[in-house]
Amino acid sequence: MGRGTNSRPGRVNSGVGRGRAGQGVSELIPPRASPVAMASGLAPLGGRPRAQMPHLSKMERVVVSMQDPDQGVKMRSQRLLFTVIPHAVTGNDIVEWLIQKYCISEEEALHLGTLLVRHGYLYPLRDPRNLALQLDETLYRFQTPYFWTSTLWPAAELDYAIYLAKKNIRKQGVLVDHEKEHYDQLHRKINHTWDLVVMQAREQLRAAKQRRKGDRLVIECQEQTYWLVNRPPPGIPSVLEQGPERGSCIARLQQMNTDFYKREIECCRKALGRIRVKSSVCLEAYLKFSNQHGPHDPIMSGCLPSNPWITDDDTYWAMNAPSVAAPTKLRVERWGFSFRELLEDPVGRAHFMDFLRKEFSAENLSFWEACEELRHGGQAQVPALVDSVYQQFLAPGAARWVNIDSQTMERTLEGLCRPHRYVLDDAQLHIYMLMKKDSYPRFLKSDMYKALLAEAVTLPETKRRVFPFMWKPRHSSLSPAVLPASASGETAAAAGGPGGGDGEA
Repeated sequence: MGRGTNSRPGRVNSGVGRGRAGQGVSELIPPRASPVAMASGLAPLGGRPRAQMPHLSKMERVVVSMQDPDQGVKMRSQRLLFTVIPHAVTGNDIVEWLIQKYCISEEEALHLGTLLVRHGYLYPLRDPRNLALQLDETLYRFQTPYFWTSTLWPAAELDYAIYLAKKNIRKQGVLVDHEKEHYDQLHRKINHTWDLVVMQAREQLRAAKQRRKGDRLVIECQEQTYWLVNRPPPGIPSVLEQGPERGSCIARLQQMNTDFYKREIECCRKALGRIRVKSSVCLEAYLKFSNQHGPHDPIMSGCLPSNPWITDDDTYWAMNAPSVAAPTKLRVERWGFSFRELLEDPVGRAHFMDFLRKEFSAENLSFWEACEELRHGGQAQVPALVDSVYQQFLAPGAARWVNIDSQTMERTLEGLCRPHRYVLDDAQLHIYMLMKKDSYPRFLKSDMYKALLAEAVTLPETKRRVFPFMWKPRHSSLSPAVLPASASGETAAAAGGPGGGDGEA
């Protein structure tokens, strides 16, 4: 098949595969959808591939015959300026082979070769934008099957955005007019994932720098040809457009059978069970969560200053009591993990209340606390607590009135006719989201929180571990379940010796 370097749009290939000995870069990647496009949900509805056009299979058989090592077109290494390009052919060789193979005229052979170029099965090396076969010594190369027009999955917008972003970085912002227009449109359309687009583009450029100059040139020509076929410039008809005259009534009748509906049902089931979250976003979130919570995990980082469950020192409980004068630095850092962490810590909630007093919005947190008391209080006190909260925070002219939208207020007033412990849940959720989105971010950026971090107690580092297995060296054995007799005796003797049952270093 055609020898060329593969870099499917939207996919990062950090290495270059090799084919048989003496044949440049090999196409080792199967023609399928880009992982980035599939993860972003830009694949066709239900995951169905686009229909295979009948004339493409015929053209591909011609291309396969042209690449036959014995009876195909003669391919040889050609020098393009200072770069040697392997497995290149000329326009004259292609036309001459078509004439001899199919016994057609020169005009018909030139027309057939031009169709192969316009469909992306051949691409020129000197002028990649000119998708036409020249009857001269112009150099061409066979497109790798990974970029063939008959690829099952259509080109996705996210893949095109990654290609344009990569080209924009490589050419320092100099793009053709229609590419610049598409770049701006995609930037506005998928702005929520543009960081991923730029990251993928930079990663592909970084991987391309590790290849030879000839391979990089081949990759650029392959990608440019692929997108000229799938995203042609204005004024150039698309060869992928399939008019109604190409459809077949027989084909439509054949689809409406039991197998067709079985395939539809299976596609719908797969679509319902498909996870829509991008894998890269999930991995970034897992890494961020692990890095953030790692120092606060007693099993991974140990209890500081000591572990009260295996020692007689209860300093850990004293320093992390519900009410302390000076909280530890780890405790203050946890307040920045989430708003829920801040509210669940009595010390953190007290400091947040002081901050809200300076912001003249302390009634929001007081209302939330009153709702919590109502929810977890005694059943006998529910009517009185509901009336007290309403008169203090929700009634017209209340002393500590809170700002609630009209729809939430209407639902709350309807529930007050028959008060229960959950009647204020809608109002409490509204105030909670208001504090979470407005007051909480300003609290984390305030000088008060920064001062708390600076003045917090920093616990000394220790080499102690929670469990003995975290530091004991592990010895390999023939069987992970059963030890040999000699090894079992040695292990028992070691366990009975000094320090055998102690896990402290």
